[in-house]
Amino acid sequence: MDTKNTNILRWAQTALLAALCFVSFTFLQIKIPMPGGDATSLHIGNAFCVLAALLLGGVHGGLAGAVGMTIADILDPVYIVGAPKTFVLKFCIGLITGLVAHKYAKIGESKDQRYITKWSVIASVCGLGFNVIFDPLVGYFYKQYILGQPQEMAAVLAKWSTMTTFVNAVVSVILVTLLYSILRPALAKAGLLVQPK
Repeated sequence: MDTKNTNILRWAQTALLAALCFVSFTFLQIKIPMPGGDATSLHIGNAFCVLAALLLGGVHGGLAGAVGMTIADILDPVYIVGAPKTFVLKFCIGLITGLVAHKYAKIGESKDQRYITKWSVIASVCGLGFNVIFDPLVGYFYKQYILGQPQEMAAVLAKWSTMTTFVNAVVSVILVTLLYSILRPALAKAGLLVQPK
């Protein structure tokens, strides 16, 4: 496949995975209402951000997650104010996952399925581990200093967010491991697996 077609395919897959991030967050979430009209939620949106980073690399994976989840936030009256924070954090999840998987472990160059599975799990844990720590932390400061919420309310939301983000991360690592182990060989067989940049 020539460079132009590879780039078109990469961007098409980025858009598809952004749509999956949007759909999975918007329609497959369990929202937990919090004081002050805020909320946290159990969802699998981050799984598709990580999957995108494993398939396409950190930049395209990060963009897929950032764009898909930010649009989901913008269209939800509860989360709209958190959209800028979402964009940055989801982009970072993709960058970290892609960095570990493709720059460090170079899973795109390997044919060893056990090696690929091991490093896809490690890369997923790194990306989602970042989110478990920084989503509540950044959220706390964002709510308090940017949105002007009282410290007590921001602290309560951060505690709940830590719990839900951890559960989301565990479920997402399991889901991504299964999906990636199925999709990677299928895309390679169909000639649709692009090498991450």
